[in-house]
Amino acid sequence: MQFREIISGLGFLEGPTILQDGRLVVTDVEHGILVAVDPASGRTQTLAETKGGPNGAALGPDGYLYVVNNGGMAFASHNGFKGGDPNGVPVSVAPPGVQRVGLNGEVTQLYTECDGRPLLRPNDIVFDAHGGFYFTDTGRADDRLADLGGLYYAKADGSAIVELVHNARPHLPLTQPNGVGLSPDGTVVYVSETGHGRLSSWKVLAPGELSEEKPRVSHGPSGAMFDSLAVDADGNVCVATLELGGITVFSPEGTIIEFVEIPVYDSHVTNICFGGPDLDVAYITSAGRGAIWELTEFRTGLRLNYQSDGA
Repeated sequence: MQFREIISGLGFLEGPTILQDGRLVVTDVEHGILVAVDPASGRTQTLAETKGGPNGAALGPDGYLYVVNNGGMAFASHNGFKGGDPNGVPVSVAPPGVQRVGLNGEVTQLYTECDGRPLLRPNDIVFDAHGGFYFTDTGRADDRLADLGGLYYAKADGSAIVELVHNARPHLPLTQPNGVGLSPDGTVVYVSETGHGRLSSWKVLAPGELSEEKPRVSHGPSGAMFDSLAVDADGNVCVATLELGGITVFSPEGTIIEFVEIPVYDSHVTNICFGGPDLDVAYITSAGRGAIWELTEFRTGLRLNYQSDGA
């Protein structure tokens, strides 16, 4: 495996996504913007201002970026690494929800609620082959009460949204859902949970319909907290792992295959995606340092629905 640092010193980064022209886009949760990055040179350009806290992102069937926005977060330095500050004031705020973002910078609000209940902290997103998308909501908590969030399915045209998994649904609990991904054949949806460091999976019966069976739950390494994820071509699930500073790789059956550390420790390794013509290049966001790593000779990624053949 070969690591190369593309850039560092940016904001709190998430949501790496490959555009049709090969550029990498990351979300800057701290500053409420999307940033386009040339992986070869490290040159950056602000692609759009979403405001709030853009978190996960995915290309949709219409060529637009679909961004899940947590509404805005404050950040502070913790032991030399940038991280969330619950007592701080966000640089930018916006209604938590799902946004459609054009490559010309145009931002349209798509969803802010489901069945009359406001979305709280949308976190990650993945499209299926039917033009809809799954997304997670991490929820919110105060000193005594917590809404633990859930998993949703929605249509890209803004016409329908449904909550699939929440803490009140029997046998399907989630606590701080974060990353979301689909198996290569689209029949399994994976969700990583932050605080418990778990990876849960459900059978997909139809677009936006999950099996009522209990989810399969796999646990990460000791001390791990999970962030977002990507699936490789063999169906292995690569989960960004907080505190340990790397990527935990699970087999499709839920066993840990390996843990890959990034070269410079960061307590907030937040996300991973695959790019390059053969999808054999991984891009990893190291948000505590505002950095992006390129990793080669690692794994071949799964081509996402609506990802260009040349990306």
